[in-house]
Amino acid sequence: MQKPETATLHTLLHLLRESLAEMKRDGVSCVPLLPSSLKSLHAAILPYTAAPVTPLPPNPPPATVATPTVATPATVATPTVATPAAATPAAATPAVATPAALPPPPQIILPDIADKSLRLAWLRERVLTCPTCNAHKHPGKKLVFGTGDPDAPIFFCGEAPGADEETLGEPFVGRAGELLTKIISAMGFTRDQVYIGNIMKWRPEMPTEYGNRAPTREEMDFCLPFLLAQIDIVQPRIIVALGRTAIEGLLGADANRSLGKIRGQWQEFQGIPLMPTYHPAYLLRNNTNNTKRTVWEDMLRVMERLQMPVSDRQRAYFLPAPRSPS
Repeated sequence: MQKPETATLHTLLHLLRESLAEMKRDGVSCVPLLPSSLKSLHAAILPYTAAPVTPLPPNPPPATVATPTVATPATVATPTVATPAAATPAAATPAVATPAALPPPPQIILPDIADKSLRLAWLRERVLTCPTCNAHKHPGKKLVFGTGDPDAPIFFCGEAPGADEETLGEPFVGRAGELLTKIISAMGFTRDQVYIGNIMKWRPEMPTEYGNRAPTREEMDFCLPFLLAQIDIVQPRIIVALGRTAIEGLLGADANRSLGKIRGQWQEFQGIPLMPTYHPAYLLRNNTNNTKRTVWEDMLRVMERLQMPVSDRQRAYFLPAPRSPS
């Protein structure tokens, strides 16, 4: 049985590994680390990894054993006995828990109703009563459908719910959601005037209760019909794909596609202009004016595509302050 402090260390290391993997998916290739931070990390891990070494006892002198003399007859027939080859025991392989296979993606045929709100209500009920979705959500938590204006000009698409989202049943309500709300407000909208949804409708299972992981391709493929139906109902003028997973879910997997290379460049999804940009969680991990300006420039492109007025103040967000004349 693991000591409590060892289990805690394993959990922290697991979270660190997941965070680094998520940063890599967002296009981060190098993480600066101060020598003092590296020294602190090493000092925290060392007590659990440096096991005491017990010296081996010296080899004892060989014992003297009297060997009795046994008379052996000169002619003794020794039968040849076929000895079966010794079976080599298979190496013990630890059991690895793998997610249960998902059924084929659902087929969604939207009802022939003119009212968008009623069509979204019908689709929401279909998601909330989906047996597969409910089988994969965490006990006591909620599925996350989507929220916003059925006639929204912009559809913000994320990847999967997190802990806060599955608790409230609404997308983007945690720290990343608060930042997304500020971005939407800076553009001149409220959350009620845009539409916000995710590729996934449940929070992907984790080996621990902490942290998040990116959904698998199979998970995204299962939930994608629900998202496509949402987009079909809303008919937004622009889709904003937040993060690598959302881009992969909408545009398909491409090993040669890098978020760092395509962000800010217009793509197309079923005839709708699509703007790929970083996930708000990326800004929380890289909280600098430079990264904020990068995402804001993508939002300026969205506003210009919608032919929205852009003030000088909005254009200057996160730019260095001009120097005063000396």
